Amino acid sequence: MAQRFQVHPEHPHLRPLRQAAQLIEHGGVAAVPTDSCYALACHLDDREAADRLRRIRSIDQRHHLTLMCRDLAEIAAYAKVDNAQYRMLRQATPGPYTFIFEATREIPRRLSHPSRKTIGIRIPAHPVLMALLDVLGQALISTTLMLPGDELPLNDPDEIRQRLEHDIDLVIDAGACGIEPTTVVDLSGRDAVVVRQGCGPLEVLGLG
Repeated sequence: MAQRFQVHPEHPHLRPLRQAAQLIEHGGVAAVPTDSCYALACHLDDREAADRLRRIRSIDQRHHLTLMCRDLAEIAAYAKVDNAQYRMLRQATPGPYTFIFEATREIPRRLSHPSRKTIGIRIPAHPVLMALLDVLGQALISTTLMLPGDELPLNDPDEIRQRLEHDIDLVIDAGACGIEPTTVVDLSGRDAVVVRQGCGPLEVLGLG
């Protein structure tokens, strides 16, 4: 049964987050709050956990997983970012945006798109998630917590635990999040391409 860690959405105590981080470091799959909606997340280097994310979502290797990072410096280790793209990131992060970049060699091949060698990257603005990333000291692999057949992402921690109690290991309960996923922009080519318009406004990116 999935463990539940209740934390204040704006001023989380570190003790439950340290306990949650230990479970993630030992292969746990977590439901975590973000500034858009709840997400499934796991350790970057855990192949089995990443495969579990895909099975829960019923997505294949062509569906981008997203690397949630602490800051722009961390992004540079995993994605090839030029100066113009860096300026866009500075305007939009932290925030509800996912950017698709060409992956560096630091990204395990199994996590990048099999043909394009790209990866989704974001810096979330949720205080609980940022605190968890700080405790872990590294990025997390994630995907929107939207189950097969559902039209919207799961939003209520009680429902998440009820429906996924045997599929995930922990729920970090910071109350309800939104139900609109991130805005996704592909920056892996010459021009920025809006893949999905979500809760992040395009005007911030100069694309509106």
